[in-house]
Amino acid sequence: MEEDSELFVGLDTSTLKISVAVADGERNGEVRFFGDISAEPASVASMAAKLAKRGAKLHFCYQSGPTGYELYRQIIELGHCCEVVAPSLIPKRPGDRVKTNRRDAVSLARLHRAGELTAVWVPDETHEAIRDLVRAREVANDGLRKSATAPSVLPSEAWSNLCRSLALDAGA
Repeated sequence: MEEDSELFVGLDTSTLKISVAVADGERNGEVRFFGDISAEPASVASMAAKLAKRGAKLHFCYQSGPTGYELYRQIIELGHCCEVVAPSLIPKRPGDRVKTNRRDAVSLARLHRAGELTAVWVPDETHEAIRDLVRAREVANDGLRKSATAPSVLPSEAWSNLCRSLALDAGA
């Protein structure tokens, strides 16, 4: 492979494994399924090193989801390009309802090569920590709101006794 060639790598991620597909940089180049790898950072680094041995510039992309942005940060740290794509912004053919990891990875690689994917903003670790804090605060407030309305069925004397016992437990 030439030094200035490019490979577009589509990743379909889950918590345990990553399905990998590779598209050659030419417009009508081959798109092939590379295989499934473990989602561990060492496996990702090994896969990137194997693909980089060919002397091509690597462009990775994967769907945002519950796996977070650690994969993005790892790929960027390895010196490769990476984009995170919102699942709702991925073009789909009408009637294409069969969804497998292999198909999704191949589709991502093909669409990434064609430039048809829209990347989302990836927060840095500080922004992500603040987001987590805000989400935790919202969950806590929802819990308080629900607990404040639930005891209204208790008689006022029972409610005040419950509050006193909770206050004593918290002070102990």
